[in-house]
Amino acid sequence: MSSSVPSRGPWQAHLALWGVGLIYAYNYLVAKGLMPEKVGPSGFIALRVAGATPLFWILYALRWERVDRSDLGRLWLCGLTGVTINQLFFFNGLASTSPVHASIIMTINPVLVLLISAALLGTAITTRKVLGIALGAMGALTLLTQGGGSDLSSHASWQGDLMVLLNAASYGVYLVVVKPLMQKYRPITVISWVFLFGGLMALPVGAPQAMAIDWSSFGPQDWLSVGFVLLFTTFLVYLLNIYALGKVQPTVVSIYIYLQPLLVGSMVWLAAQWGGADYMADMGWLQLGCALVIAAGVWLVSVPGKT
Repeated sequence: MSSSVPSRGPWQAHLALWGVGLIYAYNYLVAKGLMPEKVGPSGFIALRVAGATPLFWILYALRWERVDRSDLGRLWLCGLTGVTINQLFFFNGLASTSPVHASIIMTINPVLVLLISAALLGTAITTRKVLGIALGAMGALTLLTQGGGSDLSSHASWQGDLMVLLNAASYGVYLVVVKPLMQKYRPITVISWVFLFGGLMALPVGAPQAMAIDWSSFGPQDWLSVGFVLLFTTFLVYLLNIYALGKVQPTVVSIYIYLQPLLVGSMVWLAAQWGGADYMADMGWLQLGCALVIAAGVWLVSVPGKT
């Protein structure tokens, strides 16, 4: 049974990953609209883990499954890479850069997953995949070093772009490390323990900003935005992602991140037409070129073959 073809897998898993892509794309605009004026980025993480972890554990209690003590270390590592580092770097990066840049940088994730799989699992890297890695790195580095200083990128900064890149690397480690757990336990078991460990590490970092939030300044739109991030971007997305990981390979899950620039770009255009936040200045030829170079690298890394 081969797992090298990205499109293989139950249709339910691919439907779940499409849902994840749409929610994540909208989250770029929703979360950016709250940070940092209304909610500090690290404080947002504290809210996310404090709100989602009890929900996961309620579901887990309904379908309790014993976890071997020998797996607690791997679950802790998944919490560190999949929740703590991943979310802290992403939200702090998004607060400092544009949604367009962040979504483009996240498309390098399949390349990072390949590198991490090679380092941790001994996955073979062919000549074509080396070229794909080089193209992905070139596109990301160009965006980091040139995009932040461009007149077309008034909302972007290289510091924010770099944090988003580190978030993508951390998520890549998570996708590889969590796979054996997904083959052994139910999805809700894994995600409950991952959020428990990740939340315990993230809360001390984000608590000061969370306690500094002026809730009296929130309007109806702000409350809806917070609710969307907590219930959809955190709770539902992680459930859908962990379900898909139990059905398809980590590289398949990571390839769906490739949709985000297209989805985010569409939502940015719609927001501008409807009088929302205008990030159209971040959509220029440089961004398009970097996205295409990264996409070419992802394609070379992802397609099956031995050369």
